[in-house]
Amino acid sequence: MSTAGKVIKCKAALLWGPNKPFSIEEIEVAPPKAKEVRIKILATGICRTDDHVIKGLMVSKFPVIVGHEAAGIVESIGEGVTSVKPGDKVIPLFLAQCRECDICLNPEGNLCVKSDITGRGVLDDGTTRFSCKGKPVYHFFNTSTFTEYTVVNEFSVAKIDDAAPPEKVCLIGCGFSTGYGAAIKTAKVTPGSTCAVFGLGGVGLSVIMGCKSAGASRIIGIDLNKDKFAKAKAVGATDCISPKDSTKPISEVLSEMTGNTVGYSFEVIGRLDTMVDALASCHMNYGTSVVVGAPPSAKMLTYDPMLLFTGRTWKGCVFGGWKSRDDVPKIVNDFLAKKFDLDQLITHVLPFKNIQEGFELLYSGKSIRTILTF
Repeated sequence: MSTAGKVIKCKAALLWGPNKPFSIEEIEVAPPKAKEVRIKILATGICRTDDHVIKGLMVSKFPVIVGHEAAGIVESIGEGVTSVKPGDKVIPLFLAQCRECDICLNPEGNLCVKSDITGRGVLDDGTTRFSCKGKPVYHFFNTSTFTEYTVVNEFSVAKIDDAAPPEKVCLIGCGFSTGYGAAIKTAKVTPGSTCAVFGLGGVGLSVIMGCKSAGASRIIGIDLNKDKFAKAKAVGATDCISPKDSTKPISEVLSEMTGNTVGYSFEVIGRLDTMVDALASCHMNYGTSVVVGAPPSAKMLTYDPMLLFTGRTWKGCVFGGWKSRDDVPKIVNDFLAKKFDLDQLITHVLPFKNIQEGFELLYSGKSIRTILTF
């Protein structure tokens, strides 16, 4: 029997409150309303941003279903949906693209006003499609992918090629696209340049892949965990260093290493101190530093304005600068054309019920990306 128009009961990983473990619960997922899409999730990645909710570093309502990096199949659609149909393979988009707001209409803009980055926890009509034990359960980033079924607004979903393997292209929903785009779209890395990448997790490695694709001649990876150096070099880093190996500020170490030629630096950790370190590490006059890592909520950063006065450019980067609905299908096509290799980012594949184990791998530093399959 078709499930269209009916409530679906399925398994989801709930967070009942901050600093609590995931709880696998049976939830009810309501049918999509007008301009909404219900998706059967096939694979979802574990991203550090999800952990920000667990740790209370990112504003969220509870109980909540997090997860925002996934691929799935459209189960049913609400009235008025025209861009996807049941059976389509899709990627849910934590960064919306309504194609109507001033940001969407600007060729340089991508942070659509319909994106839920403030923790509203509801869909566009102000309500939730999830419930558990008679209580409403909140959405996360308009996506909520740690569940067998989710409901998203039409402006938060992209149709992709049916040939795309979900357990790989789910990374294009966040981590890979964010890092790759930070290099080629936000920073616009130039051929022959020198780049420094702070943080060698999945997004940091994707930045390296972007720098390499853009033709950078020297790419320096920086991380406290030296176990990550081999993988960084495998995807394109020419050098790797740990700040613990020198008493000098990392900006001085990089200047001496490169003859003061770092044209681009990327902070891919989300720490205030490393954001300033990355800014200080690019060339004082023509350097560009990009903040890629999600900063902690309600924290203020202090820096010496002379770092900018001399000519540096300091940029932010949301989802690699991509316009989500327009660009995600193109990035998937580039993957299918073998323009980059996502296998190098995937270290673990686990069944969805082992989600807590996946997060323990993240905390231990043993994983780059863990993929959960349904």
